[in-house]
Amino acid sequence: MKRTVNIMPCLDMRNGRVVKGIHFVDLVDAGDPVACATAYEASGADELGFLDITATVEQRRTMFDVLKHVTAAVKIPVTVGGGIRTLADVESALEAGAKKVSISSAAFRDPAFVAEAVKKFGGKSIVAAIDVDRNVKLPSRREVYIDGGRTPTGMDAVEFARKMADLGVGSLLPTSKTGDGSKRGYDLELIRAMVDATKLPTVASGGAGKLIHFLEAVKEGHASTLLAASVFHFGTFTVRQVKAYLVGQGIGVHNPPIQKM
Repeated sequence: MKRTVNIMPCLDMRNGRVVKGIHFVDLVDAGDPVACATAYEASGADELGFLDITATVEQRRTMFDVLKHVTAAVKIPVTVGGGIRTLADVESALEAGAKKVSISSAAFRDPAFVAEAVKKFGGKSIVAAIDVDRNVKLPSRREVYIDGGRTPTGMDAVEFARKMADLGVGSLLPTSKTGDGSKRGYDLELIRAMVDATKLPTVASGGAGKLIHFLEAVKEGHASTLLAASVFHFGTFTVRQVKAYLVGQGIGVHNPPIQKM
């Protein structure tokens, strides 16, 4: 059976608005979250990311009220992340309509929390989000960063991914700090290394700027979901255009666009 990939626009949230930056900084406004979400669903998105990018640093909970408005407006699954630190946070996210909950900084600081979340809510509901930057001194040459990409940990990214897999998470969401917003392409070596090490469904995130980048993430990175923000928010491509391109390259996608005769 032919493998198919998902397309996942991501809503990076700050102060109730969608924003997008480069290398996790220099943020600019990109619109209303409900308007963005419904537009992406109409364009063929298979799922959405909802990331409260300042919740962890500001030591507050995710914007669950805004999340509720987004999940009520669309039928496609939503993965929420940012500021998820307790089982109550996970429960609140799921009650607000999220299908999956992404845990990042708290996963590094308290792996037992991840194990407890998997046990209580099921592995398919829990995503390990791993922000990464380059460090040539580590085996994979990639280091885990936490606190929204602000704090280096000294931990090898692929080894950490393996640790999360052993705890039972259902999928991985690595984001390259170097690639974020750069439009220079995904970190294919990182994605492929995590897939090979864990055999888990892995989201390609950070760096999509050209149509070929989506193809490379599938063929070379072995990603099962392709996340992008800037190219969708600012109209470089639509989800439908990305899907049509992938289909033309022989890649299976969920809900492919209808080809005009």
